[in-house]
Amino acid sequence: MAGKQGRCATYSEFWPFYLREHAVPATRVWHFIGSTAAPVVLAYALLTQTWWALLLVPVAGYFFAWVAHAFVEHNRPATFTHPWWSLISDYRMFYLFLTGRLREELVRAGVEDHPHARPAE
Repeated sequence: MAGKQGRCATYSEFWPFYLREHAVPATRVWHFIGSTAAPVVLAYALLTQTWWALLLVPVAGYFFAWVAHAFVEHNRPATFTHPWWSLISDYRMFYLFLTGRLREELVRAGVEDHPHARPAE
């Protein structure tokens, strides 16, 4: 079980914690914007050989997510405790959204089906 700071021993423990930290739908929308922007910036940098733009890839990805955590979800991004698992989970969440399977994962993690849902403590 994840502690207050989101410390998890395994990824299977982390995944439901990650979903609960993204309970408000608007938070996920902001994440999806960043999850789309980062590869677009990466592709632009590679295709145009604008190498300095590679520095903008993490900025594009994290800016939107961190705005959501600060102003929508009002929590600390899981990136600070589990950077790689967070990156993997962000794209996993995005993929599940695109394939229509995110709702069932959210329910399994204990996230209520409500626009401003917060998981039960």
